[in-house]
Amino acid sequence: MNLQKLLSYTRRAVDDYQMISPGDKIAVGISGGKDSLTLLYALRGLQRFYPNPFTIEAISIAVFKEMDLNPVKALCGELGVPYTIVPTDISEIVFKERKEDNPCSLCAKMRKGAFNEKAKELGCNKVAYAHHKDDIVETMLMSLIFEGRFHSFSPYTYLDRMDLTVIRPLLYVPEADIIGFKNQYELPVCKNPCPADGHTKREYAKNLVRQLSTEHPGAKERMFTAVINGRIPGWPEKKGKE
Repeated sequence: MNLQKLLSYTRRAVDDYQMISPGDKIAVGISGGKDSLTLLYALRGLQRFYPNPFTIEAISIAVFKEMDLNPVKALCGELGVPYTIVPTDISEIVFKERKEDNPCSLCAKMRKGAFNEKAKELGCNKVAYAHHKDDIVETMLMSLIFEGRFHSFSPYTYLDRMDLTVIRPLLYVPEADIIGFKNQYELPVCKNPCPADGHTKREYAKNLVRQLSTEHPGAKERMFTAVINGRIPGWPEKKGKE
């Protein structure tokens, strides 16, 4: 996938759900993975021509002290995006002090809390997460299997306690295209040192979607359509042009 295709996907999602308003200051969460780096490129590219002017701030929450984020810092410098690294003790708390059997939930909660606080401190009114099309489908399956409900991420969510709006501009981008973009543009992906990486419920859902798609071609696309049209509580209706 080239940059033009990425921007087309992103523009469509932003227009369909009116994610960006004039004057928005958007914090982009950068984990160092392929998804968040692709989101950074997408919003920086969109910023150059989108009719609603907006600014962006890149933020990384340093969960693991040994993770080298210097390549991300260099990329932000090249793109002209302000970049902030927030040091934390999250990994020590989750893995050493609490020794969580299911570390992902607590880690995500603490990481989001630190990210939102820094976003507010920097004067942002919106935060952008890098959830893509496959994430939407996988989350729906996880909700069905583990929670007994039909649910998934919303294109945008207002956090009233923080007075922040979460947006997900990569809503329509398949993970396979993100992998292609990463390879074509040689994104400086940082290795994730998390000991739980690859052993999560999400990884289980990802493998299940892959199996269903192999046995029933088109299944993933149909599941995504079911989510988009499923009238999930809290999901906004499309407002862009069909």
